[in-house]
Amino acid sequence: MIIDPQQVIQAREGDRGAFGAVYEAVAKDLYKMALYTLGSPQDAEDVVSETFIEAWKGIGGLRDENSFRPWVMRILSIRCKRKIGSYIKEKGNIDMEDYIEEGVPDRGSQRAEVLEALDRLADDERQIVLLSVLQGYNMRELAEGMELPQGTVSSKLHRTLKKLRTMMEA
Repeated sequence: MIIDPQQVIQAREGDRGAFGAVYEAVAKDLYKMALYTLGSPQDAEDVVSETFIEAWKGIGGLRDENSFRPWVMRILSIRCKRKIGSYIKEKGNIDMEDYIEEGVPDRGSQRAEVLEALDRLADDERQIVLLSVLQGYNMRELAEGMELPQGTVSSKLHRTLKKLRTMMEA
């Protein structure tokens, strides 16, 4: 949907209706991007709501009315990064059983071996495996959330998976 620069100007001046109109023009795209990035409809809705609030508070500082879409997308991107970061920080609260049930068939001893091998990994190794392999985050998303270069995360995942294979074969 095309954004009317005049409505952006009005929104910047405090017109709530104009802000609602320009925000409505990007709301679906914001949600799609958040859902793709986070993989959770509830989390996507949360970050879009937070983006809406932050955009309303900050629109007075928007200098170029023609850059509303990229500006609000940057806000969303930052919110998504924070959410991914919160997933990563919550790693200490992860119940391995919840993840393993989704990713590994319940085959008794194999499941126990996987849990044991995951427990022997360092926290950062376990975090990368759980978020990438079992939760489906791509390298870019992991790198952003962990605030590391994408190549570093990719190498660490490769080494950790190799380490896990060795543990499972022993």
